[in-house]
Amino acid sequence: MPEQAPIKTNSHPPPPAVTCDTCAAACCRLEVLCLTDTGVPRRFTTRDDWGGTVMERLDDGWCAALDRDTLLCRIYEQRPLVCREFEMGGPDCLAEREVST
Repeated sequence: MPEQAPIKTNSHPPPPAVTCDTCAAACCRLEVLCLTDTGVPRRFTTRDDWGGTVMERLDDGWCAALDRDTLLCRIYEQRPLVCREFEMGGPDCLAEREVST
């Protein structure tokens, strides 16, 4: 039987798995419009220039609901719909991670 040529592989290691535990909370710097009532405490929201309810952001751009020590959401169970639908490791997540590095 003839010997098969070795299969060429990509010399770059695969990217690390994206999890919220290994993330730098890049999505927590995005503007988040509160489209539905999920119970977000009012102290974490504000009105934008067009009268919409948005998540409050601190002077440095981070979401006010982000625990800066753990990089976890302090209102996870009441987070806005946009945050709920933001897919961990999805195209938007990966794009934000790329921008923030």
